[in-house]
Amino acid sequence: MIPNIVAILKYSNIGAGGDSLNTAKSASNYIPKSPVIIECNVEKTLNVLGGKWAFLVLRELFDGTQRFGALQRKITNVSPRALTTTLRHLEEQGVLERHVFPTVPVTVEYSLTPKGEDLHQILKEMKLWSAKWA
Repeated sequence: MIPNIVAILKYSNIGAGGDSLNTAKSASNYIPKSPVIIECNVEKTLNVLGGKWAFLVLRELFDGTQRFGALQRKITNVSPRALTTTLRHLEEQGVLERHVFPTVPVTVEYSLTPKGEDLHQILKEMKLWSAKWA
């Protein structure tokens, strides 16, 4: 979105002279001192859902609590690392909860929070739209 690009350009040294390779490198690693404020509600939602695997994880969790291994089997082609990253992101966003049980080996289950459950209708509508138009 334009505010993000403006913020990156404003705080980076792009166009400030110097070596273009160094400029591109520093711009790609740049983290603004003050975060960009997102005002668009759709963009906020997409940031919560962000990532390649989030929709598939949510699809599986709409059926109920799942263990990591079950999610990995049901979501084909997802690596353990990508699944872990996606689950952590959704947990940080308050969409799902992680429950750890002190067993050997450790058992971890994931379930949706009320915030995550509220996404169910949105994804149903996206599925209907896709069936009609995609």
